[in-house]
Order: sequence, then structure tokens, then C-alpha cells
Amino acid sequence: MTIRPIWFATVLTFSLSLQATPTAITQVNGYHITPMQGLERFDTLVFDEGKVLATGDADLLLRYPQANVVNAKGKTLLPGLIDAHGHLLGLGENLLQVDLRGIGSARDSVAKVSQYFAQNAKLDWVIGRGWNQVLWPDKQFPTAAMLDEFIPDTPVWLERIDGHAAWVNSKALALAGINKDTLDPPGGQIIRDSLGQPTGLLIDNAMSLVAERLPKANHNKMQSALTAASAHLLSLGITSIHDAGIDKATYDFYKAQAQHGKLAIRIYAMLSASDTELATMLKQGRYHDAQDKLWVQSVKAYADGALGSRGAAMLAPYSDDKHNNGLLLTPEDRLPELFDLVLNAGFQLNVHAIGDRGNRLVLDNFASAYTRVGGRNLRNRIEHAQVVSLEDIPRFKTLNIIASMQPVHATSDMNMAEDRIGKERLQGAYAWQTFLKQGTVLAAGSDFPVELANPFHGLHAAVTRQDHQGRPPQGWHAEEALSIEQALRAFTLDGAFAAHQEDILGNLQPGKWADFILIDRDIFQAPATELWQTKVLQTWVAGEMRYKSAP
Repeated sequence: MTIRPIWFATVLTFSLSLQATPTAITQVNGYHITPMQGLERFDTLVFDEGKVLATGDADLLLRYPQANVVNAKGKTLLPGLIDAHGHLLGLGENLLQVDLRGIGSARDSVAKVSQYFAQNAKLDWVIGRGWNQVLWPDKQFPTAAMLDEFIPDTPVWLERIDGHAAWVNSKALALAGINKDTLDPPGGQIIRDSLGQPTGLLIDNAMSLVAERLPKANHNKMQSALTAASAHLLSLGITSIHDAGIDKATYDFYKAQAQHGKLAIRIYAMLSASDTELATMLKQGRYHDAQDKLWVQSVKAYADGALGSRGAAMLAPYSDDKHNNGLLLTPEDRLPELFDLVLNAGFQLNVHAIGDRGNRLVLDNFASAYTRVGGRNLRNRIEHAQVVSLEDIPRFKTLNIIASMQPVHATSDMNMAEDRIGKERLQGAYAWQTFLKQGTVLAAGSDFPVELANPFHGLHAAVTRQDHQGRPPQGWHAEEALSIEQALRAFTLDGAFAAHQEDILGNLQPGKWADFILIDRDIFQAPATELWQTKVLQTWVAGEMRYKSAP
């Protein structure tokens, strides 16, 4: 790692008003990454009207004698962190619902749901998320009968941690009309018992059979979710998120919030390819507001499902399910039309692909769409790029595809990934360093609320490839680990690049938005194993403090 001190501030190319009163934060242990110089350090940051004027040493105070000076007393300062793949309102809803994350058995999960229902007995639906059967002793999918014993008359909807399966009770099945004769929808599966009866477990597209009965979102619910999620993310040092798939109602809601100056964090919103009004939204063209709080110029599509629920599309059957190759959530014959529609509109296309077959199909469709409608320079992305055939990894570079990956997925999946796909296919799985070495841009995120949103968990996973207990001791497939500089770049500058925003975000060069955080430790000097423990002290967006930790 090469650290280059900045002894002289960059000269601003535009003149300052004599009446301007900038702010100077000094005595900081500042780091950011620039395209040409890499990692740079500074001890003073000067900004005004929401944008950076200069970074450098304390001599900057002589250049800006009128500045309001804030002494940071040696705290570490970083650019605001960018989560390149999350679900904003989903996070907000999760914060307001029953959370089953990390619970070690189906019995304990049911107990928590039952307790939640007892405290909220007037609810029309009991809704929650976060269960993960891989953590349970028997590793078996749960059933409706487990819920029926405690909640027989109110429908229950509980999404798996990855959002690719739902656990429901019998009341919910009855409301949706799901019975022995109900056919599996394309790209989905109704799990059944030995007699063919639905068990209460729905995989991928089968979830929609019940999901369409859930209470519809309204302005008040969206506002509550947005407020809760924004406050939570700011407390974690996240100033910008890439919202991976929004419907028309959310699109309209976000635009209204931006136009009235009510967005607390920056949102790079991806339109949902499955929304029936996608074409209408595309015709409205790209959008961003004057404060760069909301950008709309991309589309999120799905190729396949997830690894944990065996829905990721694989070229060969699962190692632990010899008759299962996973699921395609978008039918293969519909992909060319979708790619042409999005790319021809000049929108970036970001496609969820987790299995090696899912990734290959997406790469094939980008290659063929480029010959029909172009779009190679739109910075198209594959979201997750989790298990990729070794022969397909170089195609990310040749096709200009950004790998939008979530480091915490590797440390969450390491307890089951080899069981699912075997050791050989793991060679192209979670292959962050391999992508970087060939020159592929890597944008990092968390996929919240699938995972916790804390970006320092992501930095820790990227650098150590270990869980929070330091397992495995040498890291899981440690050859693919990142340096702390590479990891920080993936959560800042390259996250901005993946959103066409590297000229306004991603570091603290002059003219960019003054989005930055103060944290409780120097992440370049602290033990890597402790990175996940980092606490955010302050979060600033456009030069305004939007979060401060309690003393």
C-alpha cells in the first residue's frame, strides 16, 4: 500500500465569493482514493455550499482565513460510503417488522413471531424476514403447521433472509387459493409434502401467489420505511445507496421526495424490469435532481434465484440436490427483448445473476444485444456475480461489465456454499481479486436487508474472508481477499463509477459533494480482524451533519 501525503491543496478552478464562509475541518486523519494517485492522506478538509473546496494540510487555514474551523482532534475521516446494492424501503420495512435474522432454530423463530403477534394482535398480516434454515440443526425448510399452532387465523408472511423464499401459514395459503392442484408458476416452486400438499414454503416466483395479497404500500408506509432506513444507514456511515429494483409507485414517491428536498441520503434507483410500467418509465428518460439526491438511469432485472434456497441457475445440478439445476426468474426467451428495450433507451442494465448458468446467460445476452442495439458504454452490471465459470470471468472485461458484488455474502455463504456446488465450482465463486486483476471494476455493497447494512462488516469480510469470530483462521479462499485500499475503493470511488457519478461522489476532490464520515479508528492501522467493530461518530451529507453518535 502506497500512501501519498498531500502537502499542498489543489487549487480551485472557480473563484470564491468574498462573502462565502466555508467550513474547515482540521486535525483529521483523512483518507480518500483518487483515480490517478490512489490512496491519499490529508489533515484538513475545506468545503462550502455543500461542496469540497480543498483537501490538504493545516496551511489551508491560511488560504481560507474566514472559514469556520472545526477541530476533529485526530479522528479518522473518510468519504461517505456507497452501498452499491441494497433495497431501501425493504430495509425500512424490515426495521419496522419482526426480524428473524440469526435465530438458531425453527422453534425459536416461531416463538419470536408469536411474541410479535401477541404485541400487535390487531395486524391484518404478520410480516417478517430473516429466517435461514442453514443455521438450524436439521437445516430443513420450515412448514405452515409450525406457525398454525400459534397463529391459525391471521395470515403470516416470512421472507427468507435472501428474499428468495417465503414461509407462510395455512391461512395465507388459503387466502391465495394454493392447494394440491395449484401448478408451480414458471421460475417458481411450491414445496410439497409426500402427498403433494403445499407445506407453506414458496420459492422465488411462487412467492407472488401470496405476495399479491399482502397489504399494498401507501404514502404513509413508504414515508415511515424511508425515514427509518435513512436514519439507520446514516448511522452506519452510508451516504449513498444503489436501490436495486423499484416499482412505479416507489419511483413516483422518490421523485416527489427529491423535488421537495426531503431525501436524507443519495439514491441511485434502478427501475424494476418486472414492473408492468417499465416502458412508460423508460420513456420519461433519465432523471436527477439539482442536489444529486436522486438519480434514475438504470434498470434492475433478474436472471435466477439464490444459492441458499437452491434457486441460483447452475450449469450442472447442485452437489446436494442431484435433480435440481436452479431456476430462471426471467424466461430465457424473454431476455433478448428485455435487453434491447433497456439498452436502446440508453439506460444502464443491472442484472441479478448468482449461478454459473445465470451469469453465462446474462453475458451471452449482453454480447448479442451489443451487436443489435449497442450499449457497451453504459457501464452495465451483473449484480452479485457470485458463482461464475472460470471461462466466463474474462468476458466481464471484454464486455465492459461491472461486477457489483457483496463481500458479506461470501462469509455468510461459506458454511453452505461447498455443500451446494462442490469444491471445483468454488474456484470461480466470490472471486473479487480475480476480477480486479483483469481490470474489471468492482462495486461493493451489502444487499441489505438480506445482510446487515453495516459497510464495515463488508470491509472486514473483503479483507479477511472470515466471520466475526475469526473463522476460518486463514480466511475462506483467502487468495480472493482484497487489500483495505481495494476494499475502500470498492465502497467509494468505484461505487460512484458504477453509477456514473465519479465526477460528483466517491472521494473528496474539489468540486465534489462534501459527503464524509468521522469514525472511531484508523482502518488502515487497526487489526483487520477488528474492522467490523468500527463505529461511526459523525456523518455529513453535502456539508451538513446528518448523524452524530451519542457521547
